[in-house]
Amino acid sequence: QVRLVESGGDRVQAGGSLRLTCAASGRTLKNYGMGWFRQAPGNERVLVASINWSGATVYYVDSVKGRFTISRDNAKNTLFLQMDNLIPEDTAVYYCAAGWGHGRARPLESAEFDAWGQGTQVTVTS
Repeated sequence: QVRLVESGGDRVQAGGSLRLTCAASGRTLKNYGMGWFRQAPGNERVLVASINWSGATVYYVDSVKGRFTISRDNAKNTLFLQMDNLIPEDTAVYYCAAGWGHGRARPLESAEFDAWGQGTQVTVTS
C-alpha cells in the first residue's frame, strides 16, 4: 500500500499563494494516478485536481480552474498542488490521494482513489 504525507498548508490572505506537497512511500508513484481532495467543515470531501500516472493529462474542478496547478515528479515520488489567487472559499483540509492507474491515459475519477494522506489545513482570510 502506498503511504502519503502532505505538507505546505498554512494561513494566508486572499490573493496569496501556497504550494502543497505530497510525499509518497511504499510503492513506486509512477504506477498510480494521483489527486488532491479538499473538505471544508460540514461539507463532503471533493476532488479538486487529478493527474494521470505520467503527468500527461489533468482534471480540475471548475472552481479552481486557472488558479490551481497539479503536477508530479515520479523520480522523487512527489505530488504538488500550486494554488494561486486564493480565495476564502478555498479554506479546507487538503488531502493527497492515490489509486492504481498505470498505463491509463485519463486522470482518475473520485471513486477510483483508495489511499489517502492525513491532510493539511489551508486557511484563506479575507
